[in-house]
Amino acid sequence: MDTDLLKTFLEVYRTRHFGKAADNLFLTRSAVSFRVKQLETLLGVSLFDRERNNIQPTPAGERMLEHANAVLTAVERAKQDVSLSSSQSVQLTLGIGHNVWDSYLNNFIQPLCSGLQDVSLRTDVVTTAVMSKQLSERTLDIALSFDPLRIDDIEITKLNRVNLILVSNQPDQLLEDLEQTPYIKVDWGTAFNIMHAQELTRLPMPVLHTSSAQIAYEFIIKNGGCAFLPESMVAKKIEEGQLFVVAGVNPMRRHIYAAHWAKSERIEEIEQALILLTHQIYR
Repeated sequence: MDTDLLKTFLEVYRTRHFGKAADNLFLTRSAVSFRVKQLETLLGVSLFDRERNNIQPTPAGERMLEHANAVLTAVERAKQDVSLSSSQSVQLTLGIGHNVWDSYLNNFIQPLCSGLQDVSLRTDVVTTAVMSKQLSERTLDIALSFDPLRIDDIEITKLNRVNLILVSNQPDQLLEDLEQTPYIKVDWGTAFNIMHAQELTRLPMPVLHTSSAQIAYEFIIKNGGCAFLPESMVAKKIEEGQLFVVAGVNPMRRHIYAAHWAKSERIEEIEQALILLTHQIYR
């Protein structure tokens, strides 16, 4: 299947507009329309309902979305695998949860790269749902997340514990003092959300929800407020007196889990990567 057709389909799906898709793909509108029609003819179904200024995917178009993404991901990986340099024998692909990257692993990608000799690394920050899907399709070697993935025949390794502490830009605050303080709620996974709902009912309504600890951190530094952030991320600001721990609130502890296929053809490289991650994290 022509990957250009799939890329065009995905852009129309994303923009819901043939003209915008054409601009983004540096094509004419008629070329985009022709490509979509070609794909529909090939599949024997309509992928979009076309009404003026209202392009919506059909049920078939919705189902096609995951297949188009899967094919393009597989093609991209194949290109990278066959074009490895003479010094590289294999490629490992890591799927990393947004806050796994922000809270810790961004500091250790260089040791991982240098420790995996003759290995090319590809890292993508993706959602848990995407990681689960890519693991099932065998287009992902290692998935790193705060909630262990539940997939048959997948091995789970507990790598690290991250301490989340409630910090504020104001000193000497207690939980009951936060009513007028902007609260930024960071998504730290299912277990965190359950504890949050059960134990922290006195926190104010969030002014911002985000899946990125970095966004919450920058918001507080620039605008003030409070949020649960990784101790490693805020330690320097606490030492400098720019952020303060809210008294009387216990740290929330979350573990990072790695998931991989036990029978992967790259199992030696995967196990080596996990050893390096564990060593770096616990050192």
